[in-house]
Amino acid sequence: MNRTNEQKAMRVSAVGIAFDILILTPLKLIAGIVGGSTAMLADAAHSLSDMLTTVIAMIGVKLANRKADKSHPYGHERFECVAAILVSIALAVTGIGIGWTGIRHIVSVDLSDGIDMGTPGLIALIAAAATIIVTEGMFWYKRRVAKSINSGALMADAWHHRADALSSVASFIGVFIARQGFPIFDPLAAIVICPLILKAALDIFRDALGKMTDKACDEATEQQMRDVIDAFDKVRGIDELKTRLFGDKIYVDVEISIDGEHTLHESHAVAQDVHDAIEATFSAVKHCMVHVNPHATNIAGTPISTAQLPPD
Repeated sequence: MNRTNEQKAMRVSAVGIAFDILILTPLKLIAGIVGGSTAMLADAAHSLSDMLTTVIAMIGVKLANRKADKSHPYGHERFECVAAILVSIALAVTGIGIGWTGIRHIVSVDLSDGIDMGTPGLIALIAAAATIIVTEGMFWYKRRVAKSINSGALMADAWHHRADALSSVASFIGVFIARQGFPIFDPLAAIVICPLILKAALDIFRDALGKMTDKACDEATEQQMRDVIDAFDKVRGIDELKTRLFGDKIYVDVEISIDGEHTLHESHAVAQDVHDAIEATFSAVKHCMVHVNPHATNIAGTPISTAQLPPD
């Protein structure tokens, strides 16, 4: 990630924190206390966790943008993956906490005795509607920037806002039904929120883990790379193509075969052209290593790659 992209990530993260501190958390907290809504109090806790995860994402982006050094000669991009994993864990903890709050509120009331659980006030319904609009807007805003700069940590933070929006939808439904004379639906909404948040946390965790463990690119991207390489007339074949994700970057190792009569300088020139084309075409590629094999022929005169020949 270059300096410009880092600044974009910092700016969008700062906007997210400002919204959480100045608007969402106070609005939900007041609505939950004044309106007597368990779901809104749970939602307020979720907004507080949003601030934490945004800070984690900002730190991850900052560390990932550091230049390569002696202790990290391949760069620091995987710090974004670490940040995304931490965000997913925080998100999961938040989801479990919200679900537990709803369960505890229900089991603490003996409905058989006819104890009134309390009907949420209108302010809770208004707050839920307002936060749906704000948090969904923040999701699309952060998602757009995260895709444009290919930031896993920022994308994870964007999905945290989507989880917040979903929890607000559940809160709105729960509060609305509770106000129709079914107060148990307010804490039930908090329970419904739990699996939605856990699903988002799992998706973020799996994506970050894949980038931490040298997962290959998707097949479509690899096929596009093959098409770029095949466009060179002097390349007679692609013997092997391997890719691995390194944070938000891609490393490529490719073996090509060219006619064996080419000189070392000519072979090197072809390899350099392939290298430059891959890095120019795919902005996420941090480095492309190209190995050249001499093209050989079998007894019938059909060209074959030396990669297909048996060992001596």
